[in-house]
Amino acid sequence: MAIVEVSCVPLGTKTPSVSQYVARAVKVLEHEKDIKYEITAMGTIIEGDLDRVLAVVRKMHEETFGDGVARVVTTIKIDDRRDKAQSMKGKVDSIRKKLQD
Repeated sequence: MAIVEVSCVPLGTKTPSVSQYVARAVKVLEHEKDIKYEITAMGTIIEGDLDRVLAVVRKMHEETFGDGVARVVTTIKIDDRRDKAQSMKGKVDSIRKKLQD
């Protein structure tokens, strides 16, 4: 299972605020099954099968276009560990445990 962080940022918008475009991208996730996600201040973290997640990221990228947006920069970070199962929660729990040591 892969954990992917994605950030879709439109360029050339009428105002500095891009939250309405980010919301459009996140709405894509609301309609997807078998995809876990978490919204953060700097991006969205998605957990699932890598091929499936990448297909969803493409939909998010495409959905960011609209309302006159002609350019979107999408940044993707992929953590694809294959020696053992991982999850968003598991990664955070591991750090919290080490903080208590």
